[in-house]
Amino acid sequence: MFSILRWKGSWSMIATIASIVGLISLALASIVHLFFFPLVPSFNYFSQAQNSCVPINGSAEAVTDHIRGIDLEYQFPSDLHKAVVYRGAPWKAEIGRWLAGCRSITNEVNIVELIGGSGCKNDCSGQGVCNRELGQCRCFHGYSGEGCSETLQLECNYPGSPDQPYGRWVVSICSAHCDTKKAMCVCGEGTKYPNRPVAEACGFQVKPPSEPGAPKLTDWEKDDLDNLLTTNISKPGWCNVDPAEAYALKVQFKQECDCKYDCLSGRFCEVPVLCTCINQCSGHGHCRGGFCQCNNGWYGIDCSIPSVASSVREWPQWLRPAQVNIPDNSHLTGKVVNLNAVVKKKRPLIYVYDLPPDFNSLLLEGRHFKFECVNRIYDDLNSTVWTDMLYGSQMALYESILASPYRTLNGEEADFFFVPVLDSCIITRADDAPHLSMQEHKGLRSSLTLEYYKKAYDHIVEQYPFWNRSSGRDHIWFFSWDEGACYAPKEIWNSMMLVHWGNTNSKHKHSTTAYWGDNWNDISSDRRGNHPCFDPEKDLVLPAWKSPDVNSLSSKLWARPHEMRKTLFYFNGNLGPAYRNGRPENTYSMGIRQKLAEEFGSSPNKEGKLGKQHAEDVIVTPLRSENYHEDIASSIFCGVFPGDGWSGRMEDSILQGCIPVVIQDGIFLPYENVLNYESFAVRIREDEIPNLINILRAFNEAEIKFRLANVQKIWQRFLYRDSILLEAERQKTSFGHMGDWAVQFSQLIEDDVFQTFVQVLHYKLHNDPWRQHVRLKKEFGLPQECLIKRK
Repeated sequence: MFSILRWKGSWSMIATIASIVGLISLALASIVHLFFFPLVPSFNYFSQAQNSCVPINGSAEAVTDHIRGIDLEYQFPSDLHKAVVYRGAPWKAEIGRWLAGCRSITNEVNIVELIGGSGCKNDCSGQGVCNRELGQCRCFHGYSGEGCSETLQLECNYPGSPDQPYGRWVVSICSAHCDTKKAMCVCGEGTKYPNRPVAEACGFQVKPPSEPGAPKLTDWEKDDLDNLLTTNISKPGWCNVDPAEAYALKVQFKQECDCKYDCLSGRFCEVPVLCTCINQCSGHGHCRGGFCQCNNGWYGIDCSIPSVASSVREWPQWLRPAQVNIPDNSHLTGKVVNLNAVVKKKRPLIYVYDLPPDFNSLLLEGRHFKFECVNRIYDDLNSTVWTDMLYGSQMALYESILASPYRTLNGEEADFFFVPVLDSCIITRADDAPHLSMQEHKGLRSSLTLEYYKKAYDHIVEQYPFWNRSSGRDHIWFFSWDEGACYAPKEIWNSMMLVHWGNTNSKHKHSTTAYWGDNWNDISSDRRGNHPCFDPEKDLVLPAWKSPDVNSLSSKLWARPHEMRKTLFYFNGNLGPAYRNGRPENTYSMGIRQKLAEEFGSSPNKEGKLGKQHAEDVIVTPLRSENYHEDIASSIFCGVFPGDGWSGRMEDSILQGCIPVVIQDGIFLPYENVLNYESFAVRIREDEIPNLINILRAFNEAEIKFRLANVQKIWQRFLYRDSILLEAERQKTSFGHMGDWAVQFSQLIEDDVFQTFVQVLHYKLHNDPWRQHVRLKKEFGLPQECLIKRK
């Protein structure tokens, strides 16, 4: 054995040395970066888990003596609100006790990581990335086949007819030139700017408004080639407009044309910028429109997985430091097919499936609107621009898992398995192009999404051995859309669902969305089964994505004391059909917002009426606030109600330090089945809405300050700081310094979304009842008293 501090080159080059040495110790710096997806317990489940810290027949090195024989309930008693505080947060008592007594003493264990070396047919013909674990190609947009040698013909238009020469409407509808590798409309050959996008209304005639103030309407049956292709000097077509002349106001152009596609910026798409990829390809590849084209020796959706052809000193932090075992017979073949690397890690460990790109990369690469389903894009200077896309949490969480020290490449050592299907991209892109097959689902995005998850399930069952060992109970799926996992296929319901909508269907038993395309009532039971939308015994509600707000952070709105909060109750949002520009459906928000406005509305409705109980210190208004976060931070209580399914009001309240008032019966909010909501929130039944303000006025000052103090202790648990700092590091690498937002967020030190997930997951690992029946020979790094008793 000898140490190598600097080692560069392929494994085949060092095969001779490998046959002599056998075992190489690689001492590499380990700067740990965290993120993870956890599981979650339920109310009924807690009683089952109370006695989980008992001696078991299991492995636990480095046993900590002080926990032996100690009663956790005695050592960590609950407070008057039945909470046990761990790392500043009020947890459900059983969870808080285990975390305080067991997680805090977790030790590292040796994990054998598997470094793949399998090859792919024709090395994917240069049109894909080779998964070195399975020996399968992941083909770029427009290519397919075992070796990515087949070129696809992805049309922009549905078949035409005399009445609809360009076919029925779809986002990709094109009167110019269709790039059939991506189903995207561009100007095409013969124009001055052949690759300039021609998005939607740009290529068709626009009708004037039917009345003053009404929107313009596009006539999808009549093209507008004159405004696209003309070379008229004073008003050239969009495809021939010189940006410099347009910016100098020397020429006119069609205003409906703009730059919607990713990777391009400027009014005329004249500035190439960074595309948005998962983890920006981890420094080991090139982002091509959302799909990472990995460098030699690397693979995975973000090029973060090394193969045997990689340079060891470039391995990611979650694989360092490592002892690498090279096969003794490598000198006979001249190459290493696979090898093992021993890495010290703390559990829980998660294996991330490298799915075919249909479920993630291709959905990102083919986006017709750059803001769809991502949490960031890039400006003309390649600086980060954060989006307000609430569904960006799915991307943030995925990226953090991939860069986390809790990630493992060894499925046999994994405690959980994450299946990365990007449903936020599926739904926002459902009408993007004909090849997405929306027409087969009668316009139901819910049905289309279910099919994607079912196909992902089919893939992992066919290609991997891990599902059957627990019937999928240790697998994790993320459903980020408005009604969460309501339309999960029946085959995966045993798994844990990460959602933003925790509807147990105890009261609201059917689809609650007012948007028909997301309705799941008509999905047949032979596809969906008969499961609820959320099961608190196994699932978890996660916070939605909120764009990093430097102003709110620097102003410390979350820390504003009771004395500075002059408004008793605040809600600003759509209040339904009684108000101008309100949603027309009576079913919107399950009628909750409408009932609230009827009682406490502080702005006149269409009839000029205020709420029956309107009060000076109660604000319930649909009028857009000029300083929304400041208004919340000036309030004691803030409303948390549904929209079309979930809304982001819980996050708004917590991040600005306001006590959330939850009104949605039988529907869980973020962390509600793991944190003790009585310590920082107020829940009111839907039938109590008329009495809302009386209930809130009944809280005395001590109770209000207690809840406000707890909100201030947990607010970072509703913030995706880990994902934000990942991007900060990438920007620092590119520019040599951090932006203001990065500096501000790097100073936060309390547990965020990621750390909360890891803590919950760790609890689940050793307290999930079903794990009593699974016998595994694993090192857990915990005393036997902390491990689940196996039967």
